[in-house]
Amino acid sequence: MLRAVRIKLLPTHEQEQLFWKSAGAARWAYNYYLGLSEETYEAHVKDSSLPKSVSEGVVRKHINNELKPTTHNWLKEVGSNVMKQAVKDADTARKRWFSGLAEKPKYKSKRKTKPSFYVNYESLSRTKDGFRGEKIGEVKTSKHLPKLKKGAKYSNPRISYDGKAWYLSVGYEVQPKSVELTGETIGVDVGIKSLAVTSVGQVYENVNKTKEVRRLKKKLRREQRKLSCKTEANIKAYGKKRKPIWKRPLRECKNIQKQNKVVQAVHRRLTNIRTNHLHQTSCEIVKTKPSQIVMENLNVKGMMKNRHLSRAIAEQSWYEFKRQVRYKSELYGIAFAEADMRYPSSKKCSCCGKIKRDLKLKDRVYKCTCGFVLDRDLNAAINLAHYRI
Repeated sequence: MLRAVRIKLLPTHEQEQLFWKSAGAARWAYNYYLGLSEETYEAHVKDSSLPKSVSEGVVRKHINNELKPTTHNWLKEVGSNVMKQAVKDADTARKRWFSGLAEKPKYKSKRKTKPSFYVNYESLSRTKDGFRGEKIGEVKTSKHLPKLKKGAKYSNPRISYDGKAWYLSVGYEVQPKSVELTGETIGVDVGIKSLAVTSVGQVYENVNKTKEVRRLKKKLRREQRKLSCKTEANIKAYGKKRKPIWKRPLRECKNIQKQNKVVQAVHRRLTNIRTNHLHQTSCEIVKTKPSQIVMENLNVKGMMKNRHLSRAIAEQSWYEFKRQVRYKSELYGIAFAEADMRYPSSKKCSCCGKIKRDLKLKDRVYKCTCGFVLDRDLNAAINLAHYRI
């Protein structure tokens, strides 16, 4: 199976400058393809004899053969695969939009988009202190890259920046571990009150209710208010469509840029805490070594329309939690199953099997007419453990 790892980089000043140039080139190539695709389609609407779309191969050749030698010489400073892969990524995003798997791709903003770029997997090689890449030389890392078999290559290597440090993400092949399983089936019910409840009675807390996360969320609101006040103080007037007219360009306002970094640092800290909690919880569930794990297939997109619960649902990251449980189960040879979205795990009595149609979200204790009384989430987890495809 394919597994991914994310490793912190320790680049020199020159390498870090090259990273920024590569990220900028990737962003430009992505936006260039999207713009050219939209222009092609608009021309097709006016004249149906013209092509409806443009091939990503044609765009890459146009950039390499016409733009790069003349008006865009700065593309020569970075690896050629940085631009090529960015165009391919934009083409993939449009195809996913056409097939209904994703929304329409948006242009990447220099201020809002996470800086990242592709590293040629064929030239990427592991070294004693880090790795060697195309045009970036040997880069030191905080820990060693995973060893590969002879002739194997790292999959989809990319370098990204999270606001504080640069990271290398690579995929590599691993063999599933051979472990002795217990033969049990565990149901895992996710929720808002607690992250997860298993059918054996184990409850995993909601990390967003801990003291540290509450403190950071309060700090985030305070720092965002400071940023808003500084930004409003720089507005001279409003133009068309309430677009602000700045007294000074934002890039020249050092106090605003400093405050942006403070807000970004708090966001980074919150993300790291939540991701770490998901990894710890998923590992603890999988390392009980059951023969099968069953989780719900929830309509998260529909649940997010509830304005009272949308923030709490987003903070729990149910999809990421399920993804981690799935791939870690595969690593240990544990079967992973998803219950159908229409399966009434919460409304069904785990004792007699009767379905309680009038169960409300505020009812935290399940009470059946047969006299069975149990915590609502634990009852749902037991029903998931009994689920059969």
